[in-house]
Amino acid sequence: MQITLTGHQIDLGNSWREYADKAISEVVQKYFANATDATVRVSHEGKTFLTEITTRPAGGLTISSSASANDAYGALDEAIRKMGIQLKKYKNKMTNRQATPTQQVAVSVIDAPVDAEEPIGDAPIIIAEMQADMPTCTVSDAVMHMDLAGLPALLFRNIAHGELSMVYRRADGNIGWVDPKNKK
Repeated sequence: MQITLTGHQIDLGNSWREYADKAISEVVQKYFANATDATVRVSHEGKTFLTEITTRPAGGLTISSSASANDAYGALDEAIRKMGIQLKKYKNKMTNRQATPTQQVAVSVIDAPVDAEEPIGDAPIIIAEMQADMPTCTVSDAVMHMDLAGLPALLFRNIAHGELSMVYRRADGNIGWVDPKNKK
């Protein structure tokens, strides 16, 4: 498994890097032997260290965790602990259900004219382009994917009818589900 460690405005020492590499490998390998990669980003602000970990254990799923503490080791340990809980949760769900395929899609969001140099009125220019895995799954599996990746919303192909659907976390903490009105 390829592990990328980066420090934002902080120098990560060799002993911390070795500790992080070993600890992350152990927890991911415990649940998924063929995980592809993990990215760890550490930042330091005031007396607080923030560690963010993102890994892709299997089937196009991305799992993210983060934690903060007064020292770099404590923040790393807590983020790894949280990641371990998510990996275990996903592994258990995979054991109980058949894994579903994912499809690579390009997502482009453009909220203003591309050639605009300044925001129009109070509205900011929002342009985001990225590649994202779009799973083909049930609604409950989509909620699981969204929770494990720490996302506020997830677009997916609904296995029940083959159309695109979306789940999202509402302001009240509940889950919302958008389903197409005119299905095939």
